[in-house]
Amino acid sequence: MHSLRRSGAALLRGPSGLASFWRAISTQAAEALKTQPSQLFIDGKFVDAASGKKFDVLDPTNSLYSPAVKAARRAFDKGEWPRMSGKQRGQIMYRLAELIDRHAEELAHIESLDNGKPVFMSKVADIPLSAEHFSRCLGAGLHACLLVGVLACSPCSSVPPSFSLCKYFAGWADKLHGKTIPTDSAFGKFFAYTLHEPIGVVGQIIPWNFPLLMLAWKVAPALAAGNCVVLKPAEQTPLNALRFAQLCNEAGIPPGTVNILPGFGPTAGGAICDHPGVDKLAFTGSTEIGKLIMAAGAKRVVPVSLELGGKSPLIVDKNVDVDKAVEDTHFALFFNHGQCCAAGSRTFVHADIYDEFVEKAAKRAAQRKVGDPFTDVEQGPQVDEDQLKKILGYIDIAQREGARLLTGGKQHGQKGYFVEPTVFADVTDEMTIAQEEIFGPVQSILKYHTTEEVIERANNNVYGLASGIISNDVNFINTVSRSLKAGTVWVNCYNVYDHAVPFGGYKMSGIGRDKGEYALEHYTQTKAVYQALEPNQPWL
Repeated sequence: MHSLRRSGAALLRGPSGLASFWRAISTQAAEALKTQPSQLFIDGKFVDAASGKKFDVLDPTNSLYSPAVKAARRAFDKGEWPRMSGKQRGQIMYRLAELIDRHAEELAHIESLDNGKPVFMSKVADIPLSAEHFSRCLGAGLHACLLVGVLACSPCSSVPPSFSLCKYFAGWADKLHGKTIPTDSAFGKFFAYTLHEPIGVVGQIIPWNFPLLMLAWKVAPALAAGNCVVLKPAEQTPLNALRFAQLCNEAGIPPGTVNILPGFGPTAGGAICDHPGVDKLAFTGSTEIGKLIMAAGAKRVVPVSLELGGKSPLIVDKNVDVDKAVEDTHFALFFNHGQCCAAGSRTFVHADIYDEFVEKAAKRAAQRKVGDPFTDVEQGPQVDEDQLKKILGYIDIAQREGARLLTGGKQHGQKGYFVEPTVFADVTDEMTIAQEEIFGPVQSILKYHTTEEVIERANNNVYGLASGIISNDVNFINTVSRSLKAGTVWVNCYNVYDHAVPFGGYKMSGIGRDKGEYALEHYTQTKAVYQALEPNQPWL
C-alpha cells in the first residue's frame, strides 16, 4: 500500500526492502495492513492531502488542515453530535468500544508493527485499555498484569476479555449536568442554574509511545462531552489512528465529528494550533513542544491542557524485600522500552541495601529479552533512529560524567533500533541522566540516607509527573507520598493506569488531567442562567 512503500522489516525496525518486510511481519499484521488506510480522514471520508504528497511510515523494527477544521466546525455548529442526547452519544461510543474489542487482535499487531513494542504488550495493555476509555471494561487478566508488573516478565497467550456491564466515558455522556442555585437579593428572587456545555472544536496532538491509547485518552472525554475533534497522530505512528477513523464510521459517528490528520508537527500541528476555528488545544508530548502549544493558545486565548515530560523518582526504603523491589523498579523503568513519560527513571535506594540492590538490578537487566516484537520478548526496538541516537548519547554523557555502568550501554545487534537494557550506579543529582528525560531503557540508581534528604532530592527537578514508593513502613509511606510534588504516587506498585483515575503533572510536567471525571472538566464550559421569579414564591 502507498504509505508503506519504504516500510522497514519488523525484525530490524529500520529501512529495508518491501519483500523482506512482507516476509518478516506476522500474518495478522500483514492481513491488517492490506486494508490499512493511508489518507487523511476529514468529514467522514478518506481524502488525499492538498499537496498530493505522502510521507513514509517506517516499521520501527527495522494541507488539508483548514478543511479538516472547517468540517469539525460545521459538525459542531450545525451537525448531529452535539445535538444528540447524552444517552445517544453514549450508545454510539459503546458501539465504537465494541468494535475496538472485536478488532483487538488486528489493532494489536498494527500497534506493534508501527511502534515496535512486543505484540504481547499491545494485546494485554494498549488495545484493551483504549477500548475501556470509550466503554469501561474490567479484564481481570489485564488488571492483574498491571498491578504486579507481569507485563515486563511473562507473555500471555490470549487477549483478555474487554468488556463488562460497567461503562466509563460512554456512561459519562448522559451525566454531564449543572446545578440549581437559589438566589435572593435586593433585586428580587431568581431561579439560577448552570449548564455544562461542550467547548466546540478541539485540536488534539498525541505522541508515538502509546499511539492508540493516547488517542483514547484524548478523544473519549471530548466526544462524551459533545465536542468535535481534529487529531494529529505522531508522524512515526499514524496507522492505528487511521484504522480508528474507519471504526468511527462503522460505529455511526457523524461525519466531521472526528477528523484525523497525519502529518509533521510544524505543518499539521502548527496549523491546528493556529487555526481560528479551533476552540481548545490538548497535547501529550515533550515539554519543549508543550511550551510552543501553550504560546499558540495564549495568542488566541483558548484553553490548553498539557501532559508533558517527566523524570519520576522511585524511592526504595531500607525495610523491603530486595528481590521484589528490584523487579518492581525494573518494571517501572523498562516498561515500554523506557519510552514512557512516567517511567521511574530516578531510582533512589537506601544506603543500607544499596550495594545488594545495584548488583541484583544489573543482573535482572542483563537477563531482559530483547528482539523481534512478534516473538516471546520483553523489549523490542526503539521507535526510530533519532530516538536510538538520543539514548546512546545520554549513555555516553553518563559515562563521561562519572556514573558507573553496570550492564548494557550499547546498541543491541548490528541492525535495527535496539538498545541494550542499561543500568548505571553511583549516579548523583547533578548528572545529566538524573536531570533530563532519556525516554529509553536506561536505569539510574542513586543512594540516599534519610527520609528528609530523599524528599528534598526527589523534588529537586523541573518535572513532577509521577513518583513511586516501595516500603513496608506506613509512616514513611504517608510522609513521603504527601511530600512529593508529583501528580501520581504509586505505592508498592508502578505503572497502574485505571481509566477512572486522573493522570497529569505538577510543575513542567503539564497542566490539567487526562482520564476520569477530571478530564471532562477540560472539554466542557459552564454557563450560568438567571430567570426572574414572581416575588411571592413558596420556596427558592
